[in-house]
Amino acid sequence: HENTGLQSQPPPEQQNYGATAAHVRQGPFVSVSGNGPAKRDYLVAAVLFYANLINFMDWFLVPGILLDIQKYFKLSDGDTGLLQTVFILCYMLAAPIFGYLGDRYNRKIILGAGIFFWSGVTLGSSFISESYYWIFFLSRGLVGIGTASYSTIAPTIIADLFEEGKRTTMLSIFYIFIPVGSGLGYVLAAGMAEVTGDWHWAFRITPCMGGLALVLLILLVPHRIQRRTAAHRALSISGTIRVAAEKPGVQRTAKTTWCQDVISLAKNWSFVWSSLGLTAMAFVTGALGMWVPLFLYRAQVVQGIVSPCLQESCSSSNSLIFGGITIGTGILGVIAGAEAARRLRKINNKADPLICATSMFISALCLYVALMVAETNILSTFIFIAFGELFLSVNWAVVTDILLYVVTPRRQSTAIALQILVSHLLGDAGSPYLIGIVSNAIQAKNAHSFQWSFWSMQYSFIVCAFVGVFGGGFFLLTSFYIEEDRKEAER
Repeated sequence: HENTGLQSQPPPEQQNYGATAAHVRQGPFVSVSGNGPAKRDYLVAAVLFYANLINFMDWFLVPGILLDIQKYFKLSDGDTGLLQTVFILCYMLAAPIFGYLGDRYNRKIILGAGIFFWSGVTLGSSFISESYYWIFFLSRGLVGIGTASYSTIAPTIIADLFEEGKRTTMLSIFYIFIPVGSGLGYVLAAGMAEVTGDWHWAFRITPCMGGLALVLLILLVPHRIQRRTAAHRALSISGTIRVAAEKPGVQRTAKTTWCQDVISLAKNWSFVWSSLGLTAMAFVTGALGMWVPLFLYRAQVVQGIVSPCLQESCSSSNSLIFGGITIGTGILGVIAGAEAARRLRKINNKADPLICATSMFISALCLYVALMVAETNILSTFIFIAFGELFLSVNWAVVTDILLYVVTPRRQSTAIALQILVSHLLGDAGSPYLIGIVSNAIQAKNAHSFQWSFWSMQYSFIVCAFVGVFGGGFFLLTSFYIEEDRKEAER
């Protein structure tokens, strides 16, 4: 399987976060339009791209104004980390349900209901008073459920609209809106808090954008979109396995149960080790996405660059800068990773896992250096965080491609579903909370001060650097098995 460009990939922090298209090489797709995609198909895709942008902007509003929220609700670091954990757990658990519904009922209605639901909950959360912090936690969980309804179904519509070559390109564009939306979430939240002096306004803009997306969905997306023949598509929808209905005359492969497929995948060491590598990536990106702006603020307080934010609305400049870094490094990393894999695979059959391992080791080193220099030099910290994020982003496309050629086509849906579940469950679902409770534990053992407030987060963040090294090791182990597993999958 030659990678000729960007592959569609799960998000981080989804990674992470959503659905991944798996390409089955059993024959050509049945064209929906007959003569290639029509202009209307591109309009539908554009609407879905726009909604995906808002989806991930909403996801990262909270990290963009984390200091304000923590101060307003009087939350400890552990409780603050739990905000993102609640969101991702609800997202992860709801995704298979919506995948099941999307296979059986009208997808346009489910999409519209999801956009309306998460926009309404986000708007409502901007009116919660400080004494009802538990309702704010509940609202983030409900937003996660609404987000799942969109992320699990939208990629299937794109996959049904376009044939093989076009589909890969359109899905790649769809997934590139994940880092763009994530970064814009920081920028929007921080910008609105800065302009209005009230962080609540950050939660009142994306619902308006969601309302526009809902209108466009109603006007431009057909009520029913013809589904492509399932024999030619295996699409994982965060845990929902599509069963292919074979065409007449196509040789049927032996049917296996779900348990047999899982047992077979557990013996596929390339799949196992690369999935653990992806989980390490998700762990690091989840923690960084939640805590970096707050960590930078504490570093600046220790250096005397900014005064402690006690009463007034806090400066959001760190979130603005970090949002810009996330957008730039996300796009550049995805493109660079796909291109590096395409070129190096021609000279080394183990290129993909070696690229992933190398980038994880470099990323872990950059993040460690960023943590160490934060107390003395903020500019250097930003630079090393940017390089750390860049090398993390390199891997998303490549990891997906590894799975697609080491797993036999009839098990790819199950494989991707398991990979998504494990990477969220052991990765970004728990890492924000873990960093928070470690920071809490360190602060509890020492005198309360701004210095220890910074050190506690610095020490807890070091966990991410070590997890990054473990991730690199998992990808190195993948390289020992990848040639054999690839041949086995081809057989």
